Amino acid sequence: MKNMSRRTAIKTALVGSAAATVSGITAATAITGKTAPKPAQLKGNIRHSVSKWCFGDYALDEFCGICKRIGIESVELLDPKDWPVVQKHGLTVAMAQGAGLGIDRGFNDPALHDELAASYEEVIPLVAKAGLTNLICFSGRRNGVTDLQGWENCEKGLKRIAPIAEKHNVVLTMELLNSVGHKDYLCDHTVWGVELCRRVGSPNFRLLYDIFHMQIMEGNIIEHIRKYHEFFSHVHTGGNPGRAEIDETQELYYPAIMKALVETGYKGFVGQEFVPREKDKIASLEKCILICDV
Repeated sequence: MKNMSRRTAIKTALVGSAAATVSGITAATAITGKTAPKPAQLKGNIRHSVSKWCFGDYALDEFCGICKRIGIESVELLDPKDWPVVQKHGLTVAMAQGAGLGIDRGFNDPALHDELAASYEEVIPLVAKAGLTNLICFSGRRNGVTDLQGWENCEKGLKRIAPIAEKHNVVLTMELLNSVGHKDYLCDHTVWGVELCRRVGSPNFRLLYDIFHMQIMEGNIIEHIRKYHEFFSHVHTGGNPGRAEIDETQELYYPAIMKALVETGYKGFVGQEFVPREKDKIASLEKCILICDV
């Protein structure tokens, strides 16, 4: 998992056998047969979610049980076939996927607009039927266009599907990604994404503010949160450098970032999207949830 990228995870569903033990508590439960402990009591100021692709060696059903115990409300970035598994555990999917053509092939390419529109028109009603809200989308690669041309291309494509998103109360959410690791990605700065929101002009088109990616591209995380939070429907974490745990090993201080987010009145989810370096991945997840639980 240390060398796994987000792009690889999106292209290939990672299904593996469940680990024999996931933590001291769950291991003891498995051995003794006693009832699993009650979910963790968190402060409730942050709505906690986690990206499944970062923990791909756990079966989804088992992972949902772990998340429930920790106190996490959502397991995200999952296709429609997986949503019932999550909901069976009383959890939600804070950021759904299943529409579109991936990170590199997005709304910046007018030649893809027909295919993208057909895909989103099919999946948006499924999101609504499942009782979910956010559906991820991507700008795709820049492909040599200027910022202005990119805005025009994306605006044209997104306005085709914004009415159906509004009809079903689904929020199309474009992710802000760094264009270093995701070579040539267009929507790689907060102000560019915010301007696209203004151009599309729909309350059902917003941004996924990925703190890891924006730290690489522009920094100034807390100031951008304070200034542009109204355009964010979802937030992602990740340690920088290396996208590892969001602890003292990296350069961002997440308690201050989360406090700033809470102060804005943000009501969306915060999704943990770090790739654990520690051997006990679940212990890392619990630690990072507590770091963000301000």
